Amino acid sequence: MSNIKEKIYDSPAEFYNSKETIDGDIATINFGPTHPATHGIFQNILQVDGEKIISSEQTVGYIHRAFEKLAERRPYNQITPITDRLNYCSSPINNLGWHMTVEKLIGAEIPKRVQYMRVIIMELARIADHLICDSVVGVDTGALTSFFYPFQEREKIYELYEEICGARLTTNIGRIGGFERDFTPVFHTKLKEFLKTFPKIFAEWDSMLARNRIFMDRTQGTGPISAERALAYGFTGPNLRAAGVDYDVRVMKPYSSYEDFDFIIPVGVNGDTYDRFMVRQEEIRQSIRIIEQAYNNLPEGPYKADVPDFYLPPKEDVYNNMEALIYHFKIVMGESKIPAGEVYHSVEGGNGELGYYLISDGGRAPYRLQFRRPCFIYYQAYPEMITGQTISDAVITLSSMNVIAGELDA
Repeated sequence: MSNIKEKIYDSPAEFYNSKETIDGDIATINFGPTHPATHGIFQNILQVDGEKIISSEQTVGYIHRAFEKLAERRPYNQITPITDRLNYCSSPINNLGWHMTVEKLIGAEIPKRVQYMRVIIMELARIADHLICDSVVGVDTGALTSFFYPFQEREKIYELYEEICGARLTTNIGRIGGFERDFTPVFHTKLKEFLKTFPKIFAEWDSMLARNRIFMDRTQGTGPISAERALAYGFTGPNLRAAGVDYDVRVMKPYSSYEDFDFIIPVGVNGDTYDRFMVRQEEIRQSIRIIEQAYNNLPEGPYKADVPDFYLPPKEDVYNNMEALIYHFKIVMGESKIPAGEVYHSVEGGNGELGYYLISDGGRAPYRLQFRRPCFIYYQAYPEMITGQTISDAVITLSSMNVIAGELDA
C-alpha cells in the first residue's frame, strides 16, 4: 500500500480536485446519495487508494423536510405525525416520546395501565427496528436468506400496530395522555401468539449469523470506535453500548414505569460492526422479556388520563351535550390551553437517546421545538470509523450504525 500523506480538505471542491499521490493514483468516488448500499439519501465522497479508504467527506442528506419548523406552526396534538417521519423504523417510540414531553409540560398524571401499554408498544417497536438493522447487516455481508426471517416477524408487529391505531409504518399511535382506545381482543390474541412463536424463530435466525465464520470475519474489526471517541461524539443507544458504555435512558432516567421491569443492558468491547450487531440481538431478547413482564402484570384502569383538552368526546355526546361540543371544537381547532414553560424529555429510541426540547409561550403551537435525533449526532463519526478500511467495510459499517435518513434532516 502506498504511503499517503494525511490532509484535511477545506471544501468538497478541493476534495474532488485533489490528485496528490506518491506511488500511484488516488480515486475519488461517490458513495451515495443514490447508491443502493447507502440505505438512505445521503452522500459520502471517498478517496481511495485501491480498495483502502484514505479519507472521506459526508453530507447529512437530501430530504430537508424542516420537521422542527413545521412543528412550530401546528397545534400540539397535530405534531405527532411529524415525529413519525424521524426514525420511521420505530415510529411508535417517536410518537410516545412526544406525548410524554407534552404531558411533562402540562403536568398530566398518567394511569399505570397507560404506562405499561406504552412499554409494550415501544418494545415491539424496538424489536422491529433492530430486526431491520441486523438483517441489513447480514445482506451487506452476502447473507440474503437471513433477510426474510425478520421481515416475516416484523409483519406480525405491524399487524399489532394496526389493531391499536390502524396504521403500520408511520403510526400516529396514541394520544397526549394515553391512547384513543384500549387494547382489542384481537390484539391480545396476536400478542400472545407473537410472544409464543417469536423466540424460537429469532433463535434460528440468530444462529445463521452470530457464529457464522464468514459473517464474523467480515464484521469483527470493521468500523470500530472506542468508548472515549464515542462519548466525545455524543453517541447513545446500541452504538455507544457496543463500545462498552452501559448508558440506557430506560435505566438512567426511567420513564413510563421502566423501573418496574427486570432486564439487562448488553454492552460490547470493541465498538465494531460485530459488537453492534450482537448488542442489538441481545436487546431484542431483553425487549421480549420486558414485554412479557408488562403484559403479564398489566394493571387495571383507564387507558387515558383525565385530560379532556386532548381527547375527542364520543360522537353521541357531541350531538347531545354542549360541553362535549365545546371540547370537540377546541381540540379540532387546536385551541387547547397549554401553559408557558420549558421542558426536555428523552426516551430510548431504536437508535439511541431521542429527545424533545420544548419551549411554550402559552400559544396554540410550540414557540420552539428541537428534536435530539441520535442519527444526526453519531453520523459525524462515520469518516473516522471507515478511514483505513475498505469500500466493502464502509458499506456494512454504515448498515451497522443504523443511520436513518429521516433523522438527519429535521
